[in-house]
Amino acid sequence: MLGGDEPIVLGPFRVNLATSRVLRDGVELELRPQVFRALRVLIQNPGRLVDYEQMIREAWDGVQVSKHTVAVTVGEIKHVLGEYGSWISCQPKFGYRLEIPQSEVLIRRGWHFWNQYNRLGYENALRCFEQAAAHDSADFRALAGISSTYLMLASFVMRAPRDLHALFEEAHEHVVAVCGHTWEVRLDRAYARFVFEHDFAGAEAELLSLKRERPNSAHVYIRLAMVYLASGRLEEARALMPPALAADALFAPLTFISILLRLYCREFDAAVEWATNNVDLHPSSHIGRAHLAEALEYAGRFEEAQVQYEQACAITDVPIVRANQARFLARIGRTAEASAMLEELQRARQNEYLDAYHVALILDALGRRDEAFAELERAYQEKSYAMLFMNVDAKADGLRSDSRFALLEGKTLAALAG
Repeated sequence: MLGGDEPIVLGPFRVNLATSRVLRDGVELELRPQVFRALRVLIQNPGRLVDYEQMIREAWDGVQVSKHTVAVTVGEIKHVLGEYGSWISCQPKFGYRLEIPQSEVLIRRGWHFWNQYNRLGYENALRCFEQAAAHDSADFRALAGISSTYLMLASFVMRAPRDLHALFEEAHEHVVAVCGHTWEVRLDRAYARFVFEHDFAGAEAELLSLKRERPNSAHVYIRLAMVYLASGRLEEARALMPPALAADALFAPLTFISILLRLYCREFDAAVEWATNNVDLHPSSHIGRAHLAEALEYAGRFEEAQVQYEQACAITDVPIVRANQARFLARIGRTAEASAMLEELQRARQNEYLDAYHVALILDALGRRDEAFAELERAYQEKSYAMLFMNVDAKADGLRSDSRFALLEGKTLAALAG
């Protein structure tokens, strides 16, 4: 018999039988007590038929009710489960069965990898979701995982957005065809407008609509904050942090955004504090280490920054982490080391993606500004996601002082308006 204080994981749901609480993606759902009792009976009998007599005996404590009352109550459960309501099947005249698809293990494993926020994790997640989709082509959760993984690989600058755009669109269309425009599907679609299409206004409008529907979701605050940061609307991004923290203070991407906000606002000591706390919570995260290294660098604590850059590179082989270390070394005068690292990155670039914006930053730190602007042009052509933040990124301060930057910015703005 299932029970105890540990929540039971059912897809995106966390069910605590001891406290009678059901959460979906961290947001508590409202269920009538009787509805929860009926759900508990189904959960405690996974894959088995629960006949009317057993349901009435265990969910209604033996108080006689009609089959119609049971049907209405189970209908409420299915409504709460939303697009997952098909997990509950009815065998007319006999009872009900809660049956999780066989692909559930693969999907749960996929989201475990997805939440590691590194390239290997996303590649493993993609493999799990693809296997689940092959097992059950009608399981929209596997399809949603595939499209969301493509989106994250682009937004964490791990693969080229230009190459991932079509893959995302294809997977996303399959999701919509199977389950329609759910809130989660629309959330990914809205953020894809920003990541792949650089449609700031369209992304913002849809994200604001989604926020009104689910004001307690940290995910929507994070993505809206990224749009505001890229738009230079730093105070509007800052205003999103309190409700986001109230929704889920330990959510790793929220900490990443909080650090970026301090970096872009040039609040470097505060960025160090946030990044240090993040590393304490997520010591194996290369993103957290890289953010801490950058915060320490711009706070003038170069020796500490170098340690963190080295540790970040030891954790991951993501090229932009190495690129940031090379830029840092060039900036503090260790140009020979930085040049050697740049050459190494350029060789590796033939086989794996390296965002051109980050190459431009290295070249500029080395005093090779003409080459830096050639890379910025390449970043523009490749629809670099990192380039969206060049107007607020302290690392690009030198480039912004060049008259050619205004020309590039004008071309970028014209493309956005078009």
